[in-house]
Amino acid sequence: MFNILVSMKSVGVILCGCGRFDGSEIQEAVCTLLHLAKAGAEVRCFAPDALQWAVCEHFDGGIQAGENRHQMEESARIFRGPVEELGSAKTEELDALILPGGAGAARNLCDFAEKGDDGTVIPELAKLICEMHQAGKPIGAICIAPAIVGLALDGKSLPLEACAADEIQVDENRKIVTTPAYVLAENIAQVSTGISKLVAEVLKMA
Repeated sequence: MFNILVSMKSVGVILCGCGRFDGSEIQEAVCTLLHLAKAGAEVRCFAPDALQWAVCEHFDGGIQAGENRHQMEESARIFRGPVEELGSAKTEELDALILPGGAGAARNLCDFAEKGDDGTVIPELAKLICEMHQAGKPIGAICIAPAIVGLALDGKSLPLEACAADEIQVDENRKIVTTPAYVLAENIAQVSTGISKLVAEVLKMA
């Protein structure tokens, strides 16, 4: 009966490219998609209709000058399905929202990487986060993503290291669930464990 109920949950996953330095962290994104699929949830992936902040090589994160990549096109490398324009996401069509991390998320989805708590979130995502929160729908934030959620809701980032890498932090009143992932994790097993708990909690709240 639980699986039948969960299967009706529609979860928006916010991506912003393919690669931890210039887009979404791939392992965090894939673990999110995996655990949502195992729970029977409907997954809809969204990304900004915009170029990435930069294109990086993924040995040490160096910027590759003169190259451009599109966030929706790069996100389609991760999600085996249609990646929808972020601005088209409608709160009434979603039961929950999950944001994987990655250094690229702190630059493509906001300017936290440059400005910290003085930063802002891109308008279409800020609007979606605030509307989901106002509707009482849960939000999961992975790795650097609590900073994005915090900036959108409070004008300052949420704590990034509130628990162990394979654990979650739950704000039951605000229905916000976070896990540190690669802020603290040493390997993908720890990341996967934390994200599996986050997905389960988000779906339980939805």
